[in-house]
Amino acid sequence: MKRKIYNIKNVGLIGLMGLVSLTQTGCSDFLEIKPQSEIILEDFWNEKADVDNIVTGCYTALLDEGVRRRMMIWGEGRSDNFQSGQNITSDASLYNILKENITAMNSYTTWDGFYDIINRCNTVLKYAPGVAEVDPGYTQGDLKATIAEASAIRDLCYFYLIRTFRDVPYSEEAFTDDDQVMNLPATPFYTVLDYLIADLEKVKGDAVTRYPDTQPRYQTGRITRDVIHAMLCEMYLWKKDYDNCIKYADLVIESKKAIEEENRNKNGRLAGLGGSSQAQITARLNGFPLVNDRLTGTTFGDVYEDIFVNGASKETIFELSYEDSPQSSNRTNNSAISTLYGNSTTRKGLLAPSSVLLDDIAKTSGRTIFEDQTKFLDSRLYTNCSTDESVITKYATSRLTINTASLSANKAASASYSWFTEKDNGSKWIIYRLSDIMLLKAEALCQQMESGSSDAIIEANKPKLEAAFNLVNAINKRALCKATLTDADTLHAGDYTTKNLMEELVIRERQRELMFEGKRWFDLVRYCMRENNTTRIMTAASNRDDVNKQFVQSFFRKMDAIFWPYNLEEMKVNLNLVPNPAFSSGESTSMEKTTD
Repeated sequence: MKRKIYNIKNVGLIGLMGLVSLTQTGCSDFLEIKPQSEIILEDFWNEKADVDNIVTGCYTALLDEGVRRRMMIWGEGRSDNFQSGQNITSDASLYNILKENITAMNSYTTWDGFYDIINRCNTVLKYAPGVAEVDPGYTQGDLKATIAEASAIRDLCYFYLIRTFRDVPYSEEAFTDDDQVMNLPATPFYTVLDYLIADLEKVKGDAVTRYPDTQPRYQTGRITRDVIHAMLCEMYLWKKDYDNCIKYADLVIESKKAIEEENRNKNGRLAGLGGSSQAQITARLNGFPLVNDRLTGTTFGDVYEDIFVNGASKETIFELSYEDSPQSSNRTNNSAISTLYGNSTTRKGLLAPSSVLLDDIAKTSGRTIFEDQTKFLDSRLYTNCSTDESVITKYATSRLTINTASLSANKAASASYSWFTEKDNGSKWIIYRLSDIMLLKAEALCQQMESGSSDAIIEANKPKLEAAFNLVNAINKRALCKATLTDADTLHAGDYTTKNLMEELVIRERQRELMFEGKRWFDLVRYCMRENNTTRIMTAASNRDDVNKQFVQSFFRKMDAIFWPYNLEEMKVNLNLVPNPAFSSGESTSMEKTTD
C-alpha cells in the first residue's frame, strides 16, 4: 500500500501549503506551488523542486495566523506591556490570559501549528538526501544548505515551545503516515536546549551566507548563517554560557558591519543617510550599522518604516516577510496584527498598551521604562503606541511621522500615523534584528561582572561596563528625535557603574526597544530562571490593571507558574504528559475567582 504524506495531525502536508512571497515583486520565484489534497510518497521526492516545495511550506506555515498569534501571545501576552483592548471578551481565551486565569482548556495552549512545522522540517531532513542521490541538479552543497535551513526552522520552533512550556516532547522523526503515533514524554528544558545548540553548531557552516543583491527579501526572509548565529547567541544566553553568547553576537555584528562596508564601497556613502553626513551617523550609532533616522529638521520616523513596513532593512536578521499590499496580490496578510493590535477600521485591537506603559509615558520624572534624560525625545514613545488614543501602533501602522517643532521639556512631540486596513497589513514580523542581538550581548556582559560597588570591583568591571554601555547607548541615541544631541539629552556612563545598575538599564532598553515584538515575557522568564526566583514577573504582573493583584502575588511565587499549561486535549491524547501543577484543567470553575 502506497504511503501518503501526513503531518502529525494527519492532515495532507502538501495540501496545507499556501503561496509564499519572499521577493520584492508580486510574483515570487521562491516557490509557488499548486495546493494538492494529498501526494503519494513514492511519486514525490524525486527532484530538487520537490525539496524546495516542502521547504517553502515551512516558511508558509510560519506566516499562519495561529502560529503568529502564539509568537505574540506566548512571548508577550502575560507581560506588563499589554492590557485589554477593544472587544476583548470576543476572545475568551485571550481575556483570561490577561487576567492570569489560564487553564489547560485555553486555546492558546495548543501547539499543533509549531509541531506541524517541526514535522515538515523533519520530513525534509529525512527525504532530501535521497533526492540528492537521484537528481544530478541537486548537489551535495545544495543538500547541506537545505539541511541547515530545515534544521534551523525546526530548532526555532522548539525554542518557542520550551520558552513557553518549559519541558516539551522532542522528536527528530518524520511522521509521514497515519499509522505512526506521537506519544512521547516531555523532554526537560535544558536537554532540549542542548539538542538545539548542538544541532545548530553542526549545520551552521553549511547555511547560505549571502543571497544575491537581486533577492534582498531572501537575505532577511530565509535562514542564513547570520540567523543561525543569532539563534545560538540567544540560546547560549539561556544556557548561561555567556562567552559563547558574546562570541555569536560578535559574529552577527561583524557580519552586519561587513555588509555595511561593502555597500559603502559600492555607493560611496552609507545607505539611508537622509541628508546627514557619514561621520555624523557613525558617531551617533557608535559605529554600529543600525538603521538611522534623518538628522536634519524636525521630522523623524524613518527608522520605523524602514524596519517594520518596507522590510529587508540593513538591521534585520530574520523576518516573516508578508507581501506589500497583500490584499491586491491575493497573498497572506499579517492578520494577527490587525486583530490583536488594530487596523484603520477598529483602531484599537483586542490588546492595548498597558497602564504601566501609559502611566510611564505621562510622567516627566521617575519613569520605570523610559529614561528621564530623554524626556519626550525617545521615538519609541511614538513608535510603540499612540498615547492620545491609547492604542498600539507598532506593526499596525504603515507610516509614522514624528514632528518635534513644538516639543519641550513638558510637551511631547506630535505624531501622525497611517494605518493598515484590516485585510491589507503587510508589516514584516521581526524574529531577530541587530539591536536585539546587541542587547543580548550587553546582558551577557552584565552576567560576567562581579556584584558590588567597591572601588576594586568597579575597576574590575570597567571594561565590561564600558562595552555594555556602548551597546545600549548606540540604540538609545538612535531613538532620540533630535538632529544634534547635547550632554543633557543622552545617557551618562557615570550613572551605571555597577553590575546591578547596568543590568537594569539593559532590561529597560530591551523593553522599550523591542516592545510588542514578542520578547518581553521571554526576557522576564529568562531572568527568573537565572535568578531562581519569580520576583521580576511577580512585580510586573502586580503592576497590571487587568489582574487580581492579591492573586498574582500568591500565584507567581511558584516557578511553575511562569510557564504555560499543556492543553487538556493534548494530555488526553498523550498520556505521557504530566500537567503543570500551577494550573487548573479548566474542567471545573475552580479558578473563576481570578477574573475579578
